[in-house]
Amino acid sequence: MLFLVIVFKREELYNPMISIYSSKFAVILIIILAGIFGLQLMSNSGNSPLIDAETCELYIKDPQISGKRYLNEFDSKCMEFKNLNP
Repeated sequence: MLFLVIVFKREELYNPMISIYSSKFAVILIIILAGIFGLQLMSNSGNSPLIDAETCELYIKDPQISGKRYLNEFDSKCMEFKNLNP
């Protein structure tokens, strides 16, 4: 928020309308979207499902029990590969 105040000049702080065609608007929008993208990456990094190589079942690592938690779902590409190479 402090960065947004520094970007604007003093007289522009009192102007409630900002033109969507100005370069300042584009920079502010890019910074906001990059921040949202960064937050999504940080929050989803540990929750991606993994594939069990033996059963092709999807699981996630559960930090509460320090083990695997199976999702009762199977990866279709893994199953096809297992069927082709017995």
